[in-house]
Amino acid sequence: MSNVTIRALERPELDLVLDWAAKENANPGLHDANSFWAADPDGFLAAERNGQLVGALSLVSYDGRFGFVGLFIVRPDARKQGVGRALWQDGMKTMRSRLLAGMTIGLDGTLAMRAAYEKSGFVFHSRNICFQGVGVKPLAPIAGVAPAARVPFASILALDSEHFPAPRPRFLTPWLRQPDSAAFAATPRGTMGKLGGYAVVRKCRNGFKIGPLFAKDDASAEALLLSCSAHAAGQPLFIDVPEGNAPALALTAKHQFKEISSCARMYHGPVPVFNQPGVYGVTTSELG
Repeated sequence: MSNVTIRALERPELDLVLDWAAKENANPGLHDANSFWAADPDGFLAAERNGQLVGALSLVSYDGRFGFVGLFIVRPDARKQGVGRALWQDGMKTMRSRLLAGMTIGLDGTLAMRAAYEKSGFVFHSRNICFQGVGVKPLAPIAGVAPAARVPFASILALDSEHFPAPRPRFLTPWLRQPDSAAFAATPRGTMGKLGGYAVVRKCRNGFKIGPLFAKDDASAEALLLSCSAHAAGQPLFIDVPEGNAPALALTAKHQFKEISSCARMYHGPVPVFNQPGVYGVTTSELG
């Protein structure tokens, strides 16, 4: 539409757009926006019409080495009027310009939108399945887990970089320290100080959500899951699990999590190389 202007999204507007998403069954963390803004404050676009915000799109670049598109939303009263098309076309052009040559763009989209994303060159990789459970207070102390704050940040960043397509220190620093959350590191015996994994559980609009949960082995993953569950005792607890990770699916079943929804992980470009078997829970599906 000729009267749609695409511009940079301002920080207060990001909170508003996340409220829009929450009204449409998304469940972002209460403080997610701060970490993604710290990672890439230039990674958000707004669609404006007649001086009003009518749409938004996040296109976070991790130092040009990996891009993730998310939070693609148009205000209900502005849909089917060309707003989304203008926002998407500008966003894809902008995203490519902000990445190094040959780097990949990822997204988590609704299954209903898969065909539309394929028309833009994205290829389906797998589903991420959202599971819901209830936080449980443990009957005994959980061995081999410590608060992440007791572990050198460099060690957590190194492990995170093995399990995500690009290093993301500017994101990870506030993510580990956000309010209404807890971060844990698995420190199994006999590993000479090497991390077995780490996890973050944070307060969301509805209950708590685990993300990420990265682990070197099933025992570390379970210890981290139980620690996150204890932090959210008595509250709804969510985790998004890649469908190809059979041990992660078995772990959610063991602790009585139930599948409630799923989304399509898609890539534009080569499938990123990272430790996918160690991803027991993705960071988030809303923003990347």
